[in-house]
Amino acid sequence: MTTGPATRQRQADRSRETRRKLMKATVECLVELGWAGTTTTVVAERAGVSRGAQLHHFRTRGELVAAAVEHLGAESVEHLRERAERVNGSVVAVVELIADFYASDLFTAALELWVAARTDPDLRTVVVPLEARLGRETHRLAVELLGADESRPGVREAVQITLDLVRGLALANQLTDDGRRRERIVRHWARMLEESL
Repeated sequence: MTTGPATRQRQADRSRETRRKLMKATVECLVELGWAGTTTTVVAERAGVSRGAQLHHFRTRGELVAAAVEHLGAESVEHLRERAERVNGSVVAVVELIADFYASDLFTAALELWVAARTDPDLRTVVVPLEARLGRETHRLAVELLGADESRPGVREAVQITLDLVRGLALANQLTDDGRRRERIVRHWARMLEESL
């Protein structure tokens, strides 16, 4: 018995939907339960899929979590790009937008992954290239949104300082709500950055 194109399409759609559910559930678990609480069993339950379906897509917890963070990282970058189209284009608005991006649940999930990878060599082999790709994409997007000319001396460094600053501010926000201080610092830095661009 052969399967026709319609059957294969339905199977592909179901497979994509299963992956999407697993991605979403993984990030939710990382944010709410941390690395230690994000087991493949818990993720499968939250996603509403069987353990067999989860194992079909991802053999290990490291693969599952890295895929989820990469998938949602790409989605978040796209979301950031869409939001950027609605801001007025000022340096302050762009830096605030980037700071909000880093203060999201995605950063919290990624942070859980980075900390775990520090002491887990297998996970580190997955996380290091993932972090490099997301870092490059975010840097490219920041350059684009800021209209920065990186051929000018100091501009590339100023953009990277911006990303490092907002990442550090997002880290400070993990234990307590640091929003008011973050807002002041972001605005102050944006004015300084404007002079560098």
